[in-house]
Amino acid sequence: MSSQATKYRSPQHKVQQFLQRSRDLWKEKHHELKMQIKLAANQVRAVEKSRQMWRERAEAAEAELRLAKTSKKNLHCEAS
Repeated sequence: MSSQATKYRSPQHKVQQFLQRSRDLWKEKHHELKMQIKLAANQVRAVEKSRQMWRERAEAAEAELRLAKTSKKNLHCEAS
């Protein structure tokens, strides 16, 4: 390569169109990915919230079952 700068022969408007199209495609891709990330984050939050709700319901049911078992055991002991 020589010490002189390379002369480009492409017309300025062609280069500008290429760069604008490239930028527009990149922006479109970026916005699509950003939307997908947001949807995924919302899905994760919804799943975590649902999981927490079911965990609380299961723990409440277990507590109710333990209470019922102890009540039944106490009634059985009193009857004996």
